[in-house]
Amino acid sequence: MITGAGSGIGAVLARHAAKEGYRVAAWDVDEEAVGGIAAAIGDVCVPSRVDVTDDEAVTAAIADLPEAPALVVNNAGVVRFGPLLELAAQDWRTALDVNLTGTFLVARAAAARMIAEGLGGAIVNISSINGLAAAPGAGAYTASKAGVVMLTEHMALEWGAHGIRVNTVAPGLIDAGMSDAIYADPEVRRLRSGRVPLGRLGTAQDVADTVLFLGSDRAAYVTGQMLAVDGGITRGALNAMPRARSQVVE
Repeated sequence: MITGAGSGIGAVLARHAAKEGYRVAAWDVDEEAVGGIAAAIGDVCVPSRVDVTDDEAVTAAIADLPEAPALVVNNAGVVRFGPLLELAAQDWRTALDVNLTGTFLVARAAAARMIAEGLGGAIVNISSINGLAAAPGAGAYTASKAGVVMLTEHMALEWGAHGIRVNTVAPGLIDAGMSDAIYADPEVRRLRSGRVPLGRLGTAQDVADTVLFLGSDRAAYVTGQMLAVDGGITRGALNAMPRARSQVVE
């Protein structure tokens, strides 16, 4: 089950999950978009219009599934960028409602069904490197994604005894989805790619591969963890620092 599956990373996740043998419940608030993704994938993908901030709608959509989901991916998210001094209260609430509260509502409803059916399962919550390090102008996005990291740890501790593993994936500079407009500028692409230790922007497939690993039996002993899919950028701050000549490796 994948939220925000109508475009970007969510759509790629849905396609890759289907290739891995999953039957995919694809959720999005954009009914037309998610319907198109499901049609392209085929009969193994069933689209639904679900607003992750609507508790009753989420509970009903979970109940409509033929069985408890083996893997839930909380991917739905929004951005409301801008300086904090200028950020409208409604923009703050919207980002928190979708990115953090939506993650909570979906995970809670899914976990309740997993527990009721006694089969366990895996939940992967999508955060961001913006949730690991603040960035100016990020509005409520940074706070909401940081909340997802800690919420994941909390879920992992409370639900582990029921056989439910919960982890976070924090994408870095990914050339997909909400970042399409940013990377339409070739100079921005060049500059940002040059800051990544691996020398390139990430792809939605990079994120999908990591999510599906965490959802698989290969990660059966992994829970409560945060895995940054970022090409090393969150560990590369000192790369840009000037060094004495004696410290430079030729």
